[in-house]
Order: sequence, then structure tokens, then C-alpha cells
Amino acid sequence: MDADRRPLVLCVAGSPRRQGNSSQLLDACAEGIEVAGGVADWLVLADHTIKPCINCGGCSSTGHCVLRDDMTAIYPRIDRAEAIVVASPVYFATVTATLKGFYDRCQPYWARRYAIRREDRTTPVATRRPGALLLVGAGGDPYGHEAAVIPTRSVFANLEVDYAEELVVEGPDGFGDIARYPDSLRAAQDIGWRVTELARTRRAL
Repeated sequence: MDADRRPLVLCVAGSPRRQGNSSQLLDACAEGIEVAGGVADWLVLADHTIKPCINCGGCSSTGHCVLRDDMTAIYPRIDRAEAIVVASPVYFATVTATLKGFYDRCQPYWARRYAIRREDRTTPVATRRPGALLLVGAGGDPYGHEAAVIPTRSVFANLEVDYAEELVVEGPDGFGDIARYPDSLRAAQDIGWRVTELARTRRAL
């Protein structure tokens, strides 16, 4: 990689609601990315048509998904990213259906690592890069938010992404409530800065 090129950070907005609290938290993170000299590549899942994984097993043979929808153009963006930040509201202790559908369609990365013999791989597995998860929830659910963290860590592992940062903001519920949490917005900005710096450092390894 060109050492002078600005690190590219994929910012995945998992909310089905545009400009919701988690998206605004991701916006603050993107500001930190830009301050650190990186480029925030916004991926707003609500703007895309992503079919659910149909468990056909096709990617286990080829390393590629057989479905043809907006994920076809998203896969190269995942591959180009030098860091990945995901933001989501917490719904029933986990991520949104919108984001989970995106996660499930990352199955080809698992297939390339485990189902296809190394000599038969048609696309290289991505090099390791840093990742972060930003969660926003009203709080009060007795089951917390671990069910949002676990699938994210699982997907990150298959994308060769190190789970480097996590921010959970409990309290915001209504539209725009995140504005009442300036410390959390600053924390998200700091995460964007640190993830970008980590991505830049990885180039030298």
C-alpha cells in the first residue's frame, strides 16, 4: 500500500432509520477519521437492497455469493477498506435485522477461509485491519447488548478485522436524543481517530 495514501475506513450504518442516533454517532466517528487524515467511506445499509442469505452453499465452492443485488458492489468496498466501523441501534439486545442481513451475506469470507482449499481460492483473504462497534440503546433490557457484540465479533473475525474499539451508549431513545450525550459523541470521534491511526500503522507491518 502507498504510505502517503489516506487510510480508507468503511463506516457501516446499520440503522433502518436515516440520521437516527446511531448514525449520528457514526457521523461523529467519521469526523475523527477525517481529522486523523483518513477517508470515511459511508455505507448506509438502508439505502441498499440486500437479500437474505439463502444457505445454498454456493460460496463454499467458489468463494463468491450467488445472489445478485447491491452486495455485489459492496464486497469490493469491504475488501478495499483498511478499517471498518459499524454502528447500530440495539433492538431486543442485538443488532438490527438490516445489519444482521449484511452480516449473513459475509458468508463468502468464511468459505474462503475454511471451506475452500488454499490452492483453490479464487480471491485472497483480506489482510488484518482494525475494527470498531458503536451501539446505541435506550437501556433497560435485562439481556443487555451482548447479542449485538457477539455476531459483530464473529463477522469481524472472518473479515480479518481485529475488534479494537467498542462504544455502547445507553439512554438515547427518541430521534435526536444522542445530542444530549456530548461525551459519547466525543468518544466516537476519538474512536475514529484511533482506528485510522491503527490502519496507518498496519501499513508498516
